[in-house]
Amino acid sequence: MTKPKKNMSFDGMVKFFLQYYRIPTRKDIERLMDRIDQLEKLIKVKWAEAGKLRGRFADRKEGQSAEKEALTASDRVEQVIRDAGSDGLSFGDIKEKTGFPDKKLRNIIFRLNKNGRIQRKARGIYTV
Repeated sequence: MTKPKKNMSFDGMVKFFLQYYRIPTRKDIERLMDRIDQLEKLIKVKWAEAGKLRGRFADRKEGQSAEKEALTASDRVEQVIRDAGSDGLSFGDIKEKTGFPDKKLRNIIFRLNKNGRIQRKARGIYTV
């Protein structure tokens, strides 16, 4: 008498493959995401208790102005272009006034133009 053969289903083969090669399933990833959310909440609560979540400039001394510290690189470039008036500024002039390297300045100008904060008057000339 021979033993009856087990019919292996496709689902069974996939489960075996996932377990054998330790490939995470959707359920595993969802559990990890839930755990990460719990840890983030815990960290936020602990920082709040320790007083670490104060304002951005809470450690500023009384004589310092918030405006100069609050300017981002994009804000600085936009301000330089705004100060130039309606004639606009060339890329070289902007680079000279801000002191930023080429790559950084090109990325900032691209982002400002894309967001509509500045306009290209002509090739290499920018206005607000």
